[in-house]
Amino acid sequence: MLKGAEGTSMYAYIVLALLTGARTEELRALTWDHVFLKGKPDADPPQPPHIAVWRSVRRGGDTKTRKSRRTLALPARCVEALWQQFEDQGWDRLAADEKWEEHGLVFSSAVGKPLDAANVRRAFRQALKDVDGIDADEWTPRELRHSFVSLLSDRGVPLEVISRLVGHSGTAVTEEVYRKQIRPVIQTGAVVMDGIFGAEERRP
Repeated sequence: MLKGAEGTSMYAYIVLALLTGARTEELRALTWDHVFLKGKPDADPPQPPHIAVWRSVRRGGDTKTRKSRRTLALPARCVEALWQQFEDQGWDRLAADEKWEEHGLVFSSAVGKPLDAANVRRAFRQALKDVDGIDADEWTPRELRHSFVSLLSDRGVPLEVISRLVGHSGTAVTEEVYRKQIRPVIQTGAVVMDGIFGAEERRP
């Protein structure tokens, strides 16, 4: 999916949603002054590249809950995609000339305007329409967040950590909303223990 979306206007959005788990309403409100692509190497301790997820397009501009306000380190692929997004947006600004509306948004229309949910959904499906094995009409941007949870759970990341990353107030919310994505604890425990201790053959 990532390979198929390369070169489209939604590539950076898709990369960020899939690799950070940010909500679609949070990404639509993300501004460049909350993006730190070089990190803060002079801080004590030094901070890696990150985004501050402090706003959303919800009424009042706040995030869904208090714990939804979070700072997320950026994987290298996100940093690369956002640098490209910054450059592409610069070209859009030049092309739009006097029609450009400056809102400081990371993800905007070709003239700088905020995106609504329908804009994002349409562009998202357009980006995926030629990807083998994917029916773009059956996908929504929200599923990238579900995939984020699935990938972390599959790699054995503790539920408490996943809960903090996706901005939930507690693990109960994560389990309820993403129960299909969370690997069952009983299965995970058995797999891990088999890996540690192995399985002895039963002798007759």
